[in-house]
Parts: sequence; structure tokens; C-alpha cells
Amino acid sequence: MRDKTTIKTIASNKKARHDYFIEDIYEVGISLSGTEVKSIRQGKVSIKESYCSIKNGEVFILGMNITPYDHGNIYNLEPTRERKLLLNKREINKLIGQTKEKGYSLIPLDVHIKNGWIKLDIALARGKKNYDKRDSMLEKEHERKIQYALKNKYK
Repeated sequence: MRDKTTIKTIASNKKARHDYFIEDIYEVGISLSGTEVKSIRQGKVSIKESYCSIKNGEVFILGMNITPYDHGNIYNLEPTRERKLLLNKREINKLIGQTKEKGYSLIPLDVHIKNGWIKLDIALARGKKNYDKRDSMLEKEHERKIQYALKNKYK
């Protein structure tokens, strides 16, 4: 029995936290084929331009690019095909209700391996306006200056 959970991040969407206010984060599974799993384990995945949508009570990720596996031959699938995300019915119903509100969307944050399983973190997020982005950049800059001043004060 494993006590520790080992998590290895494969790909992350760094722009997501800059462009959106993150409300909730869900860790979900992805429905993949065997060659896609091998390709992801090699780190050949990108979620930069991907997004999630809800169709017929199921959640899908669109635009997730998994480079075809080198030795996959006929078993390789289209790199940017839509893939089903694995969530509970209760979680899907909650997401349906929240995404119907104005300005909310589902965006992927990162792909990681947790105890041998490939997982995806998706976020219920609200888009930032340009002035919100400037405010958050100023806050980060002020925080950096404070940390720098504290660091030099105790030297």
C-alpha cells in the first residue's frame, strides 16, 4: 500500500493563471489510447491552446495536442482529437450549472502523472480584463520588492 502520492507534471498552461481568475480546480482522468499514454509519458503533450466543453452531459477537452508515438504505426490517432474527461455525474452537473453563468469557462491547467495514472487539472475560471491583468502584475512586482527588501535587511 502506498502512503505517498507521487506527482510528476508533464505539461502546464502557464498563461491560464495570467488570463483568468481561478475559482475551482478539479483533478480529472482522461480517456486515452495506449499510444497516447506512451507519448504523454515521453512528455510530448501540449495544452496551451486547449479548452474544455460540455456536450450531452459529458466533458471533453478540445485542442490538446499529443504528438503521435514514434513506434505506434496504425494505432496512432489524430493528435488534436477531442478526448473525454472522466468526472462524476455530480461534478458534471455542478460544472454545467456554473458554466452557464456569464463569463465562466473550463480551462486546463496541467497534465500530470499521479501514482501511474495520467490526470488533468481543469479549472472553473472567469476571464480577466486588461486592467485586472495590470493590477495583478503590479501586485506581483510589489511582493517581489518587499521580499527583496526583507532578504537584504537580514543580511
